[in-house]
Amino acid sequence: MNKTHIDLAKERGRGIEALKGSNVPAVFCDAVKVQLNECVMLSISGKVGVRPDGTLAGRTMREQTQQTLESIREVIQREGGTMDDIVRVRVYVTQVDSASLRDIHDVRSKFWTEGKYPASTLVRVDQLIRDGALIEIDADAVIAS
Repeated sequence: MNKTHIDLAKERGRGIEALKGSNVPAVFCDAVKVQLNECVMLSISGKVGVRPDGTLAGRTMREQTQQTLESIREVIQREGGTMDDIVRVRVYVTQVDSASLRDIHDVRSKFWTEGKYPASTLVRVDQLIRDGALIEIDADAVIAS
């Protein structure tokens, strides 16, 4: 077994406001890849709807879900997989109402092939680490070697 920690951060604080100007690093990576005999296990850290320039993708659940899943897709494609290789997601949201749930699932339906959806957990939380963030998603994938 071989483990690789994937770190795409441009700076040690990973854009976390509370860590700026300190010598304290953000103690997580973007993903951990575990190479097994016939497959790779990839665990992708929670992503929020933040564009590459560090700004929120918008103020709606739809906009933030879209950006969050694009960020996850970027990591999995970089490691040789596709969204259909994701076997489990955990979704954390700050609001649970009919419109938000419809928006989340409508956006998600555009990222996975029908019938190849991952197992999923949805949890409502009071707040996410990024001010203004409405959704955070982490994912686990199994990619054939």
